[in-house]
Amino acid sequence: MAAVRVEEVLAAAEEQEAEKRRSVTVEKELELEFDLGNLLALDRNPPPAAGLRGAGPRREALLRALARDNTQLLPAFRLPREKPPPRPRPPTRWEQFARLKGIRRRKRTSLVWDEQAREWRRRWGYRRAGGDPARAWLAEVPEGADPEEDQFARLRREKRERVARNELNRLRNLARAHRAATAVPAAPLHPTGHQNREELAHVARVARVSTASLGRFQPRLPKEPAEPPSRSSGGRKRRFEPLLGNLAAERSRQLELLRDMGSKKPVLDITRAVNKQLRQEEAEAAAAKGKKQSQRGKRGRRQQRAGR
Repeated sequence: MAAVRVEEVLAAAEEQEAEKRRSVTVEKELELEFDLGNLLALDRNPPPAAGLRGAGPRREALLRALARDNTQLLPAFRLPREKPPPRPRPPTRWEQFARLKGIRRRKRTSLVWDEQAREWRRRWGYRRAGGDPARAWLAEVPEGADPEEDQFARLRREKRERVARNELNRLRNLARAHRAATAVPAAPLHPTGHQNREELAHVARVARVSTASLGRFQPRLPKEPAEPPSRSSGGRKRRFEPLLGNLAAERSRQLELLRDMGSKKPVLDITRAVNKQLRQEEAEAAAAKGKKQSQRGKRGRRQQRAGR
């Protein structure tokens, strides 16, 4: 009796394991009818009559298995996107440099051990390991620096410069991404010896309209059809609106201009702001360099006079 009971237990365990690992592929003699609007599936295959007689765990298990098999037969649909997929972000200057030099980004932990505080702290940001040098109670005087210079003020000034430099780089990346997103890609020209008639005509057209007059005074090739110059093919010309035209469009332009003039928050031109900041930094760097050289010259003359 004991051996029979052990065999029954093993068989039941194997059946349960097979039930868990059952394949999702279900085969039936008659196909199911689906009403997806009402989330209804109609199974016309006759169920085993012996298993549905009476009420008990066997009947519940049979109905559960039947529902599971019918669920596997539900059709799958791929819903379309409401909006197009987002465009990939253009790489920054550092990402382009790293790709050119083969630099790979390594995963670094955000927490490091601080020997002074004897605890784990952040690598960057507020309460980072080592603390902020500008807030330290002791500042080391670099070699060759002016001993009368305030080192704490120098550290604070350098920190402000780093913050401004990072913000400038961020604005540069935004301007570069904006230009890359709004730029219209030109038609590809293949400089090969196997160009067909359409490609040769396109190359000749692009070469002709690459002048200031958009090819208006350029000689044409034999059997080349005469066509007006295209604005999109090359050359930037100012466009003037007609004096008599669409009054609604003119009214909308004037209202938009008045709205911009009366707005308290002016429209920011990122490219112009970046160029202005660059010119200002270059001028400040040149002035500081000239001032430092003049101070060195005065100090050298004073030492020479003292030696005499």
